[in-house]
Amino acid sequence: MLFVAGGGAVHAASNPELDRFYKQSLEWGSCDEYAGGAGLSAAGIECARVTVPIDYDRPDGPTARIAISRLRADGARVASVLTNPGGPGAPGLAFPRRLAEKSALAQRFDVIGVDVRGLGASTPKVECLTPEEFQAQRQDLDVDTSPTGIAQTEWAHADYAAKCVQRTGLELLGHVGTREVARDFDVIRAVLGDDKLTYFGGSYGSKLGAAIAEMFPNQVRAMVLDAAMDPAADFLDPAYSVLGFQRAFEAYAADCAEHADCPLGHDATTGLRNLLDPLIERPAATADPRGLAYPDALDAVTTLLYSEQTWPVLTKGLAELAQGRGDTLLTVADKRADLADADLHNAVKCLDGFRHADRAAAAAADRRAREAAPAFFDGPGTGQAPLGLCAFWPVPPTSQPHVPAVPGLPKTVVVATTGDPATPYAGGRKLAEYLGAALITNTGFVHGAALQGNACIDGPVLTYLIDLVPPASITCGGS
Repeated sequence: MLFVAGGGAVHAASNPELDRFYKQSLEWGSCDEYAGGAGLSAAGIECARVTVPIDYDRPDGPTARIAISRLRADGARVASVLTNPGGPGAPGLAFPRRLAEKSALAQRFDVIGVDVRGLGASTPKVECLTPEEFQAQRQDLDVDTSPTGIAQTEWAHADYAAKCVQRTGLELLGHVGTREVARDFDVIRAVLGDDKLTYFGGSYGSKLGAAIAEMFPNQVRAMVLDAAMDPAADFLDPAYSVLGFQRAFEAYAADCAEHADCPLGHDATTGLRNLLDPLIERPAATADPRGLAYPDALDAVTTLLYSEQTWPVLTKGLAELAQGRGDTLLTVADKRADLADADLHNAVKCLDGFRHADRAAAAAADRRAREAAPAFFDGPGTGQAPLGLCAFWPVPPTSQPHVPAVPGLPKTVVVATTGDPATPYAGGRKLAEYLGAALITNTGFVHGAALQGNACIDGPVLTYLIDLVPPASITCGGS
């Protein structure tokens, strides 16, 4: 099923049974009782919950409670701005504080954070693994592409999906996709008292923005989509983003080679594999008794490629690894694991993506990924590959990648970075074309550039959000 096109088709007025959700009142209060809300009230942020139907086609059925936060404008208020930090699965309640620390957004807007349905302080939650099971999964190598290894991986996928059903239930599990979240955002907009939506979303938040633009084009006031994704791209294809990380690694390696302490040697890809591959057999020693396992090491490397500012930490971690220690990289992997909810992340991706159930196609996709990004794979593989998790997902998709139809959408703004490792620049360009948006190009290697303190980007973005004057398509230097 594709996203519903046209705002009127899904607006509350088309279904009077939704009126009670659109007309509910909010009770703002302390965030201290909310999961992930510690310290927010002290920062001037208040929290509330919005009730929405789990299934919008059954508004008289079970409901969810969406946790939201608000940092009030400290100047002449323009509107509320709803935000999404990405993921899918990144908690949103603290996002207004982060934006206020780095930009002037909160001077003119009530900045609204949202824990999307199934996440964080919102209830009910998507729950698949216990904390202990999640830690064990982090140690799963998942690199064996022999017939035995493929069978084990696919068994693990099926077992994970079964645990999701057991602990979450099919109803919620089938209704946490981007299509449903977009509808929640329209309800939140109305409950906040805004006739039109002002929105800022980064990374996956740009995909959510594209869905909102398609479903509710006439309800949009202004929209800024950063680290933008191509909503028509097959993001479940393993080759989708690895090329971006390979390019970021090559840029990092060129910078590293200029320093005497670079641990990679003359051939950076070979140098990285020489450091990582031994971890497949034996984790590196750490002060933590777990040690640094191969999956955590690989995850830490990709995490540190998200921004040029963290390249020195990557050099430190790799230099330690060359000495047989993994403390720095394990610390990074731990922090990464805390950033987003993996269970919700998987649920949303499987509801939004093309399901790949053809083994020949899976093998071909694995070959493409290995050829595109040799730094991130342990060799050329066997020519075979397991089916991905989503092939075993127990509920059907609620949307699939496609070019959004947005008649009536006002001018929006897309921000894309030339060397973004996670959401390639070409995807941001395409999204700008689909939406007829102004494109701000940031040069450099970073994932997310708007409202981060870069005056070349933030000035036009804030002017647009406040005065609805979109910028010309411009290019800004720096990350």
